[in-house]
Amino acid sequence: MTIKVWDYLPEYEREKADVLDAVETVFRSGQLILGPSVRGLEEEFAAYHGLPHCVGVDNGTNAIELGLEAIGVRPGDEVITVANTAAPTVVAIDAAGAVPVFVDVRDDDFLMDTDQLAASITPRTKAIAPVHLYGQCVDMAPLRRLAEEHGLAVLEDCAQSHGARHHGQPAGTMGDAGAFSFYPTKVLGAYGDGGAVVTARDDVDRVLRRLRFYGMEKDYYVVETPGHNSRLDEVQAEILRRKLRRLDDYVAARRAVAERYREGLGDLDGLVLPRVAAGNDHVYYLYVVRHEQRDRILDRLRGYDIALNVSYRWPVHTMTGFEHLGWRRGSLPVTERLAGEIFSLPMYPALPRDVQDKVIDAVRQVVTDL
Repeated sequence: MTIKVWDYLPEYEREKADVLDAVETVFRSGQLILGPSVRGLEEEFAAYHGLPHCVGVDNGTNAIELGLEAIGVRPGDEVITVANTAAPTVVAIDAAGAVPVFVDVRDDDFLMDTDQLAASITPRTKAIAPVHLYGQCVDMAPLRRLAEEHGLAVLEDCAQSHGARHHGQPAGTMGDAGAFSFYPTKVLGAYGDGGAVVTARDDVDRVLRRLRFYGMEKDYYVVETPGHNSRLDEVQAEILRRKLRRLDDYVAARRAVAERYREGLGDLDGLVLPRVAAGNDHVYYLYVVRHEQRDRILDRLRGYDIALNVSYRWPVHTMTGFEHLGWRRGSLPVTERLAGEIFSLPMYPALPRDVQDKVIDAVRQVVTDL
């Protein structure tokens, strides 16, 4: 059987009774849209982050788009972010009518290089969207200072950082709002699509609730301002409520897998393991390693029935869908170099120990034989 980077079936076997009970609970509730499960998840996810507000939406991409709109981003505004990210980060900025502006990432932890932010700010800049990538947070102190100095809003992309902390603060609590995805692969993943935005701002919460429901606020048939149909599903919300109670356990299991990889692979020449940035508590959504002969390694690992991913092989600024932005190869040298060297080892809480051993043994053999 092929070893994959992610598999939900082992977790489902462990949690099947609770998952099916969640579905039964919703079906018997009499409310299938924006009912008690969505409200409960919103209250509990907000409380987990120590914030007053959480608004559930239909997916993580729309969490970013609606979050940007709620913090005041308008068509034509510029939003600074990175190209070393999943495409939905930039798709959402574009969907909001804004213009993505890229800065490069740091060579050691692959996170936004905040030293490059100041040079990227123009009179059209409205917001910064730091991506808390792979399970740890961007260096937020200099970013926030710069945002305050220039009057910019901050929307944190937390799709990969549920449970992560930066100098003790949870991801998503250090800007005007934090956007989360509950896509099945995530640290807190649903059994389908889902997303949420957390915020301390009453005005942002109010706008988000209107935006996700056609633009309606007080009356189902009255549109206050044009909005979206972006409601979180009741079934997914109830499943997520159950899983939220286990989030810290999921994170602990991920860290245990990461530690086994460190112990088993840390002495290999040329293989660079993840670096935890200062002040960060890493949750290891992905375990991203680096090697100059990445493609040879991936090809040889297939002979061991190990199929691994690259996150991300194609930087967003090089994609044909964003050619109109005018970014050329060579403009983000660190991002582009990483795209040819990084790859992800299997990482999920229910990853069997014997599978971890097989991965470690195979990687050691392949890298040693290069």
